[in-house]
Amino acid sequence: MALAPMANVTDAAFRRTIAKYGKPDVFWTEFVSADGLDSPGRERLLVDLKYSEEERPVVAQIFSADPLKIEKASALVNELGFDGVDINMGCPDKAVNKQGAGAALSKDLELAKEIVRAAKRGAGDLPVSVKIRLGYDQNQIEEWIPALLEVRPAVIIVHGRTRKEMSKVPARWDEIARCVEARDEWSEANNIESEERTLIFGNGDVEDLADAKEKAQKHNVDGVMLGRAIFGNPWLFDPKVDRDDVPRHERLQVMLEHAELFNKLLGEEKPFHIMRKHFGAYVSGFPNASGLRERLMNTESIDDAREVISEEIKSFSEHGVSTRQTDKIFV
Repeated sequence: MALAPMANVTDAAFRRTIAKYGKPDVFWTEFVSADGLDSPGRERLLVDLKYSEEERPVVAQIFSADPLKIEKASALVNELGFDGVDINMGCPDKAVNKQGAGAALSKDLELAKEIVRAAKRGAGDLPVSVKIRLGYDQNQIEEWIPALLEVRPAVIIVHGRTRKEMSKVPARWDEIARCVEARDEWSEANNIESEERTLIFGNGDVEDLADAKEKAQKHNVDGVMLGRAIFGNPWLFDPKVDRDDVPRHERLQVMLEHAELFNKLLGEEKPFHIMRKHFGAYVSGFPNASGLRERLMNTESIDDAREVISEEIKSFSEHGVSTRQTDKIFV
């Protein structure tokens, strides 16, 4: 059970919060431009490769259409002590695709294979994985999967939509299951033992941990990557906790803790307004939350957030809810 990489969402602060309250089996970082890491702007991008020991195992995701840049970035990932390298070949963003990277690589299978080879050269002993979609304008898995298997990545993570479909249609888990079959057929034809086969993870429209386990069993995948379900729910990967059962004041405490970490770890490099999307997700489902949500959406700094959240939490004391556990947060 893995955490999906999401730009301006799964940053170091959020991952550390998740590690504390509901750790997945493996973390992925936000994606980072390999071209940028080999440019004068490198220092600014290194913030996206911050991680803590609590997150292990943690995989760094990179992207580029240039094998040499991928090789250099993979060597850097190894040097930084990550547990794996992942190549993003599924991003649908127009700017990324215009570079020939992300989902555009499904249109150039030879280049895609060379990029995996380059990552392996740079990564040394680290496992190299690839995150893909079913194809670009149409389903290409009958060609896409065998081509990637030729260069033997450790894992192929399949998002069950094409680039053209974006997120406008339901993820097609039957096609993800077909990727598993294609892996098995290719492996048998090439005498690859079961323990040496590339793993296939599925991704797309996974609601929660129970849904992930059900999809894994039904579609025979080796793993499941959860993405949007993590919004406002750092307890997602804890099978003993249902977010809806977490008391409101505790959810607010964790939200503030998350915001404090963002300010501490990333405040000098990233604008605080990134936290607003998290604030909206944390209070989703609260009764009469519109006023609180509006105040949170207007925060510009950690001081603003502290004021809004502390006022909300302390209001519980008027209804007999102890704020003892929150006192140390405000120190």
